[in-house]
Amino acid sequence: MSQLWRIAVEAPLPEALTYASDFDVKRGSFVEVPLGKRSAQGLVLGPTSEVPNFEIKKVYSTKKDYPILPESFVKWLEWVSDYYLYPPGLVAGAVLPPLEPSKKERASKRPPVIPLLEQTSWPELTEEQQAVFESMTSVSGFQTHLLFGVTGSGKTEVYLKLLQEILKKNKSGIVLVPEISLTPQLLHRFASRFGDQVAVIHSQLTEREKTNQWWDVVSGRKRILIGARSALFCPLPDLGIIIVDEEHEPSYKQDEKLKYHGRDSAIMLGKLSACPVVLGSATPSMESWKNAMDGKYKLQRMGQRVQNRALPVVKVVDLKLNKEEQQKRKDLGLDLPSWMSLELYQALTKSQLNGEQAALFLNRRGVAQVVSCPSCGFVVECPNCDISLTLHGKNHLVCHYCDYTEVLKASCTSCKEGELKPLGVGTEQVETDVARLFPKARIARADRDEVQSRLEMEELIQKMENHEIDILIGTQMIAKGLDFPKLNTVGLVLADIGFNLPDFRASERSFQLMTQVAGRAGRHVRPGQNPGEVIIQTLNPQHVSISHAIHHDFESFAQQELQDRSALNYPPLGKLVSFRLQGNQLSQVEKAAHALAHRARQLQQRFSAYTNVEVLGPAEAAIAKLRGKFRYHLLLKGPRNQTLNQITRQMISDESWLPSGVQIVIDVDPLHLL
Repeated sequence: MSQLWRIAVEAPLPEALTYASDFDVKRGSFVEVPLGKRSAQGLVLGPTSEVPNFEIKKVYSTKKDYPILPESFVKWLEWVSDYYLYPPGLVAGAVLPPLEPSKKERASKRPPVIPLLEQTSWPELTEEQQAVFESMTSVSGFQTHLLFGVTGSGKTEVYLKLLQEILKKNKSGIVLVPEISLTPQLLHRFASRFGDQVAVIHSQLTEREKTNQWWDVVSGRKRILIGARSALFCPLPDLGIIIVDEEHEPSYKQDEKLKYHGRDSAIMLGKLSACPVVLGSATPSMESWKNAMDGKYKLQRMGQRVQNRALPVVKVVDLKLNKEEQQKRKDLGLDLPSWMSLELYQALTKSQLNGEQAALFLNRRGVAQVVSCPSCGFVVECPNCDISLTLHGKNHLVCHYCDYTEVLKASCTSCKEGELKPLGVGTEQVETDVARLFPKARIARADRDEVQSRLEMEELIQKMENHEIDILIGTQMIAKGLDFPKLNTVGLVLADIGFNLPDFRASERSFQLMTQVAGRAGRHVRPGQNPGEVIIQTLNPQHVSISHAIHHDFESFAQQELQDRSALNYPPLGKLVSFRLQGNQLSQVEKAAHALAHRARQLQQRFSAYTNVEVLGPAEAAIAKLRGKFRYHLLLKGPRNQTLNQITRQMISDESWLPSGVQIVIDVDPLHLL
C-alpha cells in the first residue's frame, strides 16, 4: 500500500487531510492534490499511520519547482496555525510567491525595486553603538534583544553592522519594517552598503516583482530581505538574524484573515531557527518592555543621539483660547484658523525665515471629519457603516472604511431647513489654511489620498531631501522613521485625536505617536546650534501621555501604564482573545453573540481549568456596523494563552448552533478593539 501523508491543503479546513502517494514526497514539500471536484495545492506535514475510515485519494504531483521548506520553517508554520487558530493550509499558502517562476524576464518600464547605488564606506560606530553591537554578538543562538534607543541614536547603523557579521558567516537575515513609507530611505542605506545582496517584499510591488524578489532570496542569490510583516513567510535558507524595526508599530498586526502579529511571529521563527531577534524602538510596546523588565529579553540601551545632537525642545500649547491670546492675535493683525496657535504660527514663520523645513502632523485626512446640521444636529453618516462621512474638497463626502461616496447637499436632508456645515479639521483643510498664511512656501501633503504608490512616496522623499518642499503636511505616514537634514520644526496639529478611543491602549499609542513625530525634528542639529522645536497642540494639556512625552521620558510613562493595566489584568499582564460576530441581520448577530457567551460560561462551569478566564460581553462593537454588516464583540481575558486557546477551540468546535449568515472572526492577542 502507498505511504499515507498528512497534507495541509490550501482551503479553510481546521486540520490537515490524509492522502496516499505512490512517489517520494517529504515533509516541507508542496504537492498538488484532489479536493472535492477540483485540485488544490498543499504542504506535506509528514507521514501518518492512522488509516481514516473513508476512501483515501492520491497525491497528483509534487511541485518540483519549489524548494523543500527547512524543518524549522515548517514547525513555525504549524505554530502560527495553532497559536492564531487559523487553517494550516491557508497559513502554508502564504509562503509561495504570487506567480509561477518565470523562465524569461519581461522588460519593465518601472524603476528597479532595489536602487543601484555606489558603495559607501562604513562609518565608525559610536561608543554606545559599539557596546550594543558587542553585547548582541557575544551570545550565540536564539536570544531576543530589545534595542531601546532614542530617536536619532543610530539604531539602523547597528542593524547594518549586525547584518555585515551575518553575511561573513554565509547566513541570511530578515529586516522587518512596519510600512511602505519607511522603505525608500532604508532601502537606499542598505543598498549603498550591501549592493546586490538586498531584496525587498512589500504590498506596493507588482506580482512579478514580488515573485522575482522571492526567488532571489530563496535561491540564495540575495541574502538580506527587507519587508513588511509578510516577508516573514519567505523561507530564507540559513537564517542568521531577524530584525524588527519600530517593533511597537500596530501595523505589524494583520487585521484581515490570518490575524498574526509580525513581531511575535518573528520571535518564534528566531527561536525555532536558533538565531537572534532584535526588536528596535524609541518607544517600545508595553509587551516588549515588560518582557525586558522580566529578563525574558535582553535590554540594550542607546540614550544619546548620534554626535551628541540634542533632542528637540517640546512645547505644549493649550488650544482653548484665553482672552490674552485673543488680544495678542488682534494686536498682530492675524487671522489664524481655529486649529493654529500663535506659537505654531511663529515657529513656522521662523522656520521659513531660516530657510529650514517644517512638518505638520494630523492623523485625519480630508477637509472635515463631520458634516452636520446646526439646526437639528443631524450628522451625515455612511449607509453601510456606523461612521460619519469625511468631507474632501468642496462637496465630496467619503467613508474611509468602505469607500462609499456622495455629494454634499446644501440643505439638511433631515429637517429640510438647516444648512449643512463641516466640523473638525483634516489634512486637506490644514494644507489650504497654510497656503493662505504662507503664500510663498512650497507645500506638500502626504496622506493616503495624495500618496498611493511606492513611486509617489519615493518622489516625495526625494523632494524633501532636495529641499524642494518647505512645509510637509501629513498623517502618520510621515510620523516615523523618516530622516530629513533640514527638518527642524514639527507641529502636532491636534494631539487629542487618539486620547479618548474606547481602547485600553489609547494612552500608549498617543505617547508613541507624539514621541515618534517629535523625533523627526532637529536630527542633524550639531552641538551648540539651536535644537529642533516641537509644538504639541492639545485641548487636554494635562493628559498623562503628554506630560511624559515632553520630557522624552518613556520609562516613567511605561511604569505608570503597566501599573494602571495590572489593576484590570490587561495585556501585557493578562492575555486576550476577541470574538467578532458579524452578519446582515442585527437580531441574528445579537442572538449568536449571546449564545457564544453562554457556551463560554457553560465550559467554565464544567472545567476547573477555566475558572481564571473572564468572559466580557457580548456588547455591540464600538463601530456597530461596517461595510453593511452588524457587529458584536465578545472578549476572553485570562492569565495564560494556552488556557484561552483551549477554551476558544471548544467554544467553536461545533458551529451547528450558529444562525446562518452570521460569521465568527477570532483574534488572538487583538490590538484593535473597535
